[in-house]
Amino acid sequence: MTLPVVLTGVALAAMSISGTAIALPSIGTDLGTAGSALNWAVAGYNLAFAAMTLVAGAAADRAGRRRIFVVAAVLFAAGFLVTAFAPTIQVLDAARIVSGIGAAGVMAAGGALLASGYDGAARNRAFAFMGTMAGVGIAVGPTLVGGLISLTGWRGSFGVFAALAALIAAGATRLAESRDEDARTDWIGSGLFVIALTAVMFALLEGPGFGWTHPVVIAGFGVGAVGLIAFVVAQRRGAAPMLAPELVANRGFMGWCLATLTTSIGFLGVLVFLPTYLQAVSGHTPVAAGLVMLLLTTPVLVAPVLAATAVNRGVSARVLIMTALVLVVVGNVALLILRPDHTAVRVAVPLLLIGIGMGTSFGITDGQAMALVPARLLGTAAGFLNTLRGAAEALVIAGFSASLLGFLTSKLDDRGHAADVAAGHLTPGDPVRAFEIGAFTTSWHFTQLGVGALCLLLTAAVAALHFTSPGGRGDARET
Repeated sequence: MTLPVVLTGVALAAMSISGTAIALPSIGTDLGTAGSALNWAVAGYNLAFAAMTLVAGAAADRAGRRRIFVVAAVLFAAGFLVTAFAPTIQVLDAARIVSGIGAAGVMAAGGALLASGYDGAARNRAFAFMGTMAGVGIAVGPTLVGGLISLTGWRGSFGVFAALAALIAAGATRLAESRDEDARTDWIGSGLFVIALTAVMFALLEGPGFGWTHPVVIAGFGVGAVGLIAFVVAQRRGAAPMLAPELVANRGFMGWCLATLTTSIGFLGVLVFLPTYLQAVSGHTPVAAGLVMLLLTTPVLVAPVLAATAVNRGVSARVLIMTALVLVVVGNVALLILRPDHTAVRVAVPLLLIGIGMGTSFGITDGQAMALVPARLLGTAAGFLNTLRGAAEALVIAGFSASLLGFLTSKLDDRGHAADVAAGHLTPGDPVRAFEIGAFTTSWHFTQLGVGALCLLLTAAVAALHFTSPGGRGDARET
């Protein structure tokens, strides 16, 4: 039961990211909201996922990997159920945070269950399947949710997800238990990490609304910076730190972690924000927008197994991941050709490039990284990997939103108007609508250029870690 239960949970967690992006315009219209409050529906999920994954991984090692998985799946289902019946955006955002906490436990405890249940080539294949199912979730999420919205409305789509999550929780009770009896939880480090990440996320998402010089925003960045410094100090001095020193000191392991962070940054901004552009500017229905997004997500369904097979047949994993990162960079920069007319045709090749890069990373990163850590740290390492992914996803959503709103505000000279346009609420009729579309498109271009530049810098850092240090050499493959 381990493999099907864990993989189904992984797929559902991934669907909750990509699918919710399709639902945002409908949620905003129904609940009468826009701007940061609406963006928290996705960002809150990712924030909770990022903040709690490392905690969940360490807790799984200590309390039992099956136990944490079951509890997490129950939270996952409860969050979806409340989201389906949320009367206000505030209730919905809170429920999404609960689902994010559940997703963190599902991913971290699920990865630890696979790592403890398989060895050698079988472990490589298990993690390749995990990457594939994450790809399945991301790939079918937009299309599935788009179809469900057309049939049942956005509330019905979340209700379906709640039922599936409940089935995962029931199935997980049949799994074998495993734990590290000597594991200890770093509560101080966990608290500091959550505080730091939450403060930075809050400042990024609320900055465009309050203004970047507003005391609340400055305080958010300040708390985040102090929290991060305190977290680093706590990790250096703690008896049982969340980030085991031997993991941080392993440049090969950190190289793989940085690679997955880079692909997440290059993928998530497009995944979350392009559907709104497609529906608001290009006139696509939710179903049509979901179909266009298959250009981005379908490669994530196919590439993981192909990449893992290539590594098992002797292809260098380091060369493969560098190729994937280059594809992500090129794809993001190529999205500068985005225009209101013939949008699907214009973005087809860039979306495919980004999707292939992301899928390749999914297929080999976890297996390569986990092969470099001792068995007693499997849960912590799995939590660390997924925390980096979640943190990157949460921050890129917040950063992309802030950048898009910032550029739109400079074009429209009105923060409220900019928030409405970013949420897909355009003014009917020319010439105002045409002006809003032009501002939206230009703001997208500037934001996308920044994402491409950041991915390029991170790609160079990954190359340095993998090719200039003894710890970065050598690939784990089937023998």
